[in-house]
Amino acid sequence: MRKYLAELIGTFVLVFVGTATVTIAKGSTLTIGLAFGLAVTVMAYSVGSISGGHFNPAVSLAMLLNHRLGIKDFVGYVISQFVGAILASAIVFDLVHELGLSTKNLGQTDFPNISVGGAFITETLVTFLFVLVIVLVTSKKWGNANFAGLIIGITLALMIIVALNLTGGSLNPARSFGPALFAGGSAMTHYWLYLVAPLVGAVLAAGVGNYLGSEE
Repeated sequence: MRKYLAELIGTFVLVFVGTATVTIAKGSTLTIGLAFGLAVTVMAYSVGSISGGHFNPAVSLAMLLNHRLGIKDFVGYVISQFVGAILASAIVFDLVHELGLSTKNLGQTDFPNISVGGAFITETLVTFLFVLVIVLVTSKKWGNANFAGLIIGITLALMIIVALNLTGGSLNPARSFGPALFAGGSAMTHYWLYLVAPLVGAVLAAGVGNYLGSEE
């Protein structure tokens, strides 16, 4: 249960800090990217040693495929991640309401300016790159335990900066589900893409990482 609680807390902080930066702080693209990235870094160094610091179903799927995570823990991790995201979005919803701002903007992800195909490719690509870095930097052969949390956080920040104005830069099915649940609208209608595309990217990353020797 400690592992599951660590995943819940880590995902909560990721979604709370990131989406609050979007909705309450009204951050720039750079600020938003850094908020998500630094949240992951902080949680990786604080609770990551308990659970591995996934905070993302796509990451957990890659670890399952590469036999670093059992099926029972995979299910427990994913449930914990979604619960953490929902709790974070509930608090952001309340804070936005307290400020008298529109509760239709909760930092949800969507793609109003590009096609479904373009959005799917974008989310698959950025998730693939993100998860590939994680698979390699945490591997016994190629990894660097001392700097893994920092490298992962920087990578997430960079991928979000690139994708923010295209798809909202999710890379994480749980991160997208929390805000979409409370905001509704097209964010929920389009949620399928933020579920499927990151998982496809994670499967590709697990395979490529394995080919490069991450599991040797």
